Amino acid sequence: MATLARKDAYADFPVKKVSLYFITLGFIALSIGTLFGPFQALNYANLNLYPWLQKILPFVKSYYQGLTLHGVLNAIVFTQLFAQGALLYLQSKEMKMLPQMGVAWAAWWLAFVGLVLAAIPLLLDDATVLYTFYPPLKGHPLFYIGAALIIVSSLVSVYLSVELWHRWKKQNPNKPTPLVSYMSVATWMMWGVAAIGLVIEAVVLLIPWSLGLLKGVDPLLSRTLFWWTGHPIVYFWLLPAYVVWYGILPKRTGGKLISDPLARLVFLAFLIFSSPVGFHHQFADPGIDPFWKLVHTVLTMMVAVPSLVTAFTIAASLELGARAAGGRGMLGWIKKLNWKDPIVLASTLGAIAFIAGGAGGIVNASFTLDYVVHNTTWIPGHFHLPVATAVTLTHMGLAAVLIPHLTGKPLVGLRYFRAGVVLWFTGMMLMAIGMHTMGLLGVPRRAWISNIAPNLEGIYSSSAIWMVLNGIAGTILLIAATPIFYVLFATLLQGRRLAPEERPELEFTEAISGPEGRRSVMVMDRLYFWWATALVIVLVVYMPTLIRIWSTFVSAPGYRLW
Repeated sequence: MATLARKDAYADFPVKKVSLYFITLGFIALSIGTLFGPFQALNYANLNLYPWLQKILPFVKSYYQGLTLHGVLNAIVFTQLFAQGALLYLQSKEMKMLPQMGVAWAAWWLAFVGLVLAAIPLLLDDATVLYTFYPPLKGHPLFYIGAALIIVSSLVSVYLSVELWHRWKKQNPNKPTPLVSYMSVATWMMWGVAAIGLVIEAVVLLIPWSLGLLKGVDPLLSRTLFWWTGHPIVYFWLLPAYVVWYGILPKRTGGKLISDPLARLVFLAFLIFSSPVGFHHQFADPGIDPFWKLVHTVLTMMVAVPSLVTAFTIAASLELGARAAGGRGMLGWIKKLNWKDPIVLASTLGAIAFIAGGAGGIVNASFTLDYVVHNTTWIPGHFHLPVATAVTLTHMGLAAVLIPHLTGKPLVGLRYFRAGVVLWFTGMMLMAIGMHTMGLLGVPRRAWISNIAPNLEGIYSSSAIWMVLNGIAGTILLIAATPIFYVLFATLLQGRRLAPEERPELEFTEAISGPEGRRSVMVMDRLYFWWATALVIVLVVYMPTLIRIWSTFVSAPGYRLW
């Protein structure tokens, strides 16, 4: 029976508390950032609501400030904090070992202090540089220092994951790493390589420049260092969702994972190929040799392979469970999926959106096709499918189970949560259709359309219906966010707790084809070797270009346009 007893829900496993703090801080950031999303969507419907917004929130000075807040809080802060909390707990739970708890709390405090420092200039319109913070757009030093602390916090999480894995391997020398832990460690190792570019940009260039210690920065050098991290960060967002899809989702449908070794191969491929792909964001930059652009294009296409494998593997695992529950026919089994389960509902809808997002990503990575869509709304339309839909929905679904599991508090309003998830998926799919089509018709991205529409009369008239669709989608998303955030925060803040025997369990899936006795699994388990291999590949494909750009350093002064 339910009880009002206040027994410490974390006494049995103290990592629960620090993981919950990471996840909660991430959702606070997401809830704030989400508020600015509809105003951007309505902007593309030629509805300029920012003057109205400024009456309610006087600190909002421009559309671009809202765009910066939306991008930084949703795409950078939320995704990182959720990964730090969820992966730390899942790895610790599976290995039945505690991480270094003092270091884990240090990571949380670094993220918290960094978020506060970065938020101050963001809210004061003193760091309106968009989420890519391209120089020569210049922000306040606190923004760059805060962002650097957030990244440092993530690198502490790299240490926590690898150290925990290293300890487990010493105690279990001849055993393969458990699957969820393997995927978690591979994710953090990938990020350890990917984050190097952004760390160098912030510490060597942006922070000294913003403090006046450097007279100027080289925009091309800064952009190149940013995209060293900027595209791999997409996989850093995505891989925790993959951990859920492979490690938890099949179990909750009553099925099993088709192949454990195949799941490991997918994450190993991401570890090796995720980072050397940034130049496909710089096809339009004349300062980068076309040969290296081609190399990055090929490597980007290689990253598509593990995603394709994932699509078929997860679909097969879901079908297995649904057919075991009585599903029949070519597609009739889909009805037998456990759609009432928040992880199943949110993750499956997210995975469907990711299929479309992955197809659009192939276009973006194509040297010739990217020129057609690069500076158009096609890009944010694509971006919202893998990140704002696949990743965010999966994280929301996991949170709806993980928060009750960590706290011992029952979920408040499951029906409202499910309704919000379906509306979120609907809104995002409508937005993706609208923004992709608008992009093909030439509507520019990163633009205050509702403020300059008279100057784009030809484009606006041909895109009007899609712009209206985008405005409708933004409204739907605002409606969808309301029950989702209500359920998650109401669950956290309630006083009611479940008796220990009633608290929901979180179980990992089993595999039909396991890792036991497979030499290939033990080879893939040599993660230190593969981590070093990934670093070498990144250095090979980046250093010639970076050295040449550095040798012709162009010092550009800073500008503040808004």
